[in-house]
Amino acid sequence: MIYLELFWAFFQIGLFSFGGGYAAVPLIQHQIVETNHWLEMSQFADLITIAEMTPGPIAVNSATFVGQQIAGLPGAVICTLGCILPSFVIVLALSWLYVKYRSLKTIQGVLTGLRPAVVAMIASAGLSLLLLALFNASLFTVRLSDFRIIEALLFVFCLFLLRKTKIGPIPIIFGSGLVGTLIYVLMGK
Repeated sequence: MIYLELFWAFFQIGLFSFGGGYAAVPLIQHQIVETNHWLEMSQFADLITIAEMTPGPIAVNSATFVGQQIAGLPGAVICTLGCILPSFVIVLALSWLYVKYRSLKTIQGVLTGLRPAVVAMIASAGLSLLLLALFNASLFTVRLSDFRIIEALLFVFCLFLLRKTKIGPIPIIFGSGLVGTLIYVLMGK
């Protein structure tokens, strides 16, 4: 039964995560944390961190990780298949339709209309992760007393490096992890 639940959860994520990996994060959170209670919110943050750092799409990496955590190797395979199957079928159908009808104004209108929704989903995921990193809370449970100054300083510094230097995201992620680890080890936490 758990295999069917895992497949169905990630099939829904794969079916409705328009806009790519970051747009899928709120859907993954909803299925994994809120609906099925397979992970706690702090574990979900770790999941997103791991899924982002490993090669491949964030939704597929998340599916594989959650499947492994919940039901071992068969769970990982089932979650991954559930996540990619809808995308495979949709992309196959849409590519055929796009090639055939790409000059129609209706198609261009639909694509233009989807952009704001995709941006909103990405912004929602970013805000959720930011609040989790800086306050260890979701939007409606933020308390200023929970503000994490070390994480805030790392966030600002990494944002500065990403925007003002030519350093790529991979060295910044790796460096941030090392600095954070060093700070917390020196502080004895």
